[in-house]
Amino acid sequence: MIEFSTQNLTFILVLVVYMTLVLAWGFYQGKKVKTGSDFSIAGRKLPGWVASLSERATGESSWALLGLPGAAYATGLMEIWTAAGCVLGVIVAWIFLAGRIRDEAEKFEVDTFTDYIALRHGELGTWIRVVSSLAIVFFFFFYVGAQFIGGSKTLENLFGLDEFYGMLFIFILVVPYTIYGGFRSVTYTDVIQAILMVVAVVIGPIFGIIYLANQPEGTVYAHSMSEALLKAGESYSTLTGGLIMKPESELYPFLNSLFPNAQNLVSGIGGGIIIAASFSWFFGYMGGQPQLTTRFMAISNKKQAIHGRNIGIVWTVIAYSGAIMMGFIGLAIFGPNGLPDQEKVMPAVLTTVFSPVVAGILISGILAAIISTANSLLILSATELSENIIKPLRKTKLTNIQSLVQSRYVTAVLSIIALILAYFSPSKLIFTIVSFVWAGIGGTFSIVILLTLYWKRYHGRAGLITIIAGLLFTIIWMLSGLERVIPSRLMTFPFAGMVAIIATMLIRPKTKN
Repeated sequence: MIEFSTQNLTFILVLVVYMTLVLAWGFYQGKKVKTGSDFSIAGRKLPGWVASLSERATGESSWALLGLPGAAYATGLMEIWTAAGCVLGVIVAWIFLAGRIRDEAEKFEVDTFTDYIALRHGELGTWIRVVSSLAIVFFFFFYVGAQFIGGSKTLENLFGLDEFYGMLFIFILVVPYTIYGGFRSVTYTDVIQAILMVVAVVIGPIFGIIYLANQPEGTVYAHSMSEALLKAGESYSTLTGGLIMKPESELYPFLNSLFPNAQNLVSGIGGGIIIAASFSWFFGYMGGQPQLTTRFMAISNKKQAIHGRNIGIVWTVIAYSGAIMMGFIGLAIFGPNGLPDQEKVMPAVLTTVFSPVVAGILISGILAAIISTANSLLILSATELSENIIKPLRKTKLTNIQSLVQSRYVTAVLSIIALILAYFSPSKLIFTIVSFVWAGIGGTFSIVILLTLYWKRYHGRAGLITIIAGLLFTIIWMLSGLERVIPSRLMTFPFAGMVAIIATMLIRPKTKN
């Protein structure tokens, strides 16, 4: 139960004011939704600045404000490779993919991610829609669940609120205006979320550094980030995790079985795998995350796409730098064993460094990240299921109003299922859950999108084979236990790429694209 101390009452008041404003803004934008296309992709009329801030808020979620700072707190400098992979992925996506995907969406007049792939590859379009939509809905149940878990962790850290009630609270915040206003409400509320998120990761590190420098001796673990990393040991202060390649690590026995009695070679290969595995988040940004790609598709024109690119890149560099620093500051304040849950480090730092009012405002940035991603994932899943699975099965064609109502019902049902799955999830670590989705969906569909855009010979039959192979590979890799040795994020992308190239070369297309 919540303890109603003066500090908690202040937090509650700030959160209530913030959430009221967000909900009001979301419902206001929802009034402009008149058709299924408005609900699913805002009629493809988004300004570039709205699309970019929405794409960034959606892409970072509880992952960037809870998962990434938590990983930095737990592993130290090694997590810089993760941030580098994500930042470079965003830069490449906005420069080389955003404008081209926008043009393709306009050319084919599509409203959903899988609809574009299906229409672009005319043959087997129905099967591509069905398989892709079902895969997205399946994986995104876990992704939405990660947002509910992230919200519950934040609320538990603030108020001691029970896990289930924390998830239920986030559910109540996210679902109503998402059902009402769809993609338009989500994207315009994302603008508020993105601004607050970047404020939190800019102000947090600045005042965190000042706080550390002014603490009396013995009250904190270290008085600077660099001192904390060195004091925590080699595993924190090196870019390859230092101790990770010693015989007691999980990766060492596997590599040593391949190269017996070659410790230097084993350590060298292991260091390379560690760097590559952390950097592999890059692959998911290559068009393979539907919730991000639909933002590119929704931009109104080429000029707006350029505006969106500039804003999106600057926002990403600032946000990731701040998120990593928050993890290091948490290490300096609490020490490597000071927190029972590493992913609570950011709210813990904010409540330690700031007054309740300021902390409440900044922690709203964490909830903002969670909300912006949860509602985007729900809209995408509902649209894919409604447009590509349910609607084709109906014998009568739906009117615009009927299509809108159907999308809202589907969104509500999927929200409830995601909440239930989150509560019973065997893993409560956001980093792990998001990594699974990033591999299965991101690693697979990035190959499909890249080859669809840049290789004329790539065809529908090869596309369908790529999708099925990549998804099954990720699931089998996870279930086999190999994930503990080499993350599927690193393996799915090259495996799907190999399958795509071989299938394209060996199988003839039924018709021309």
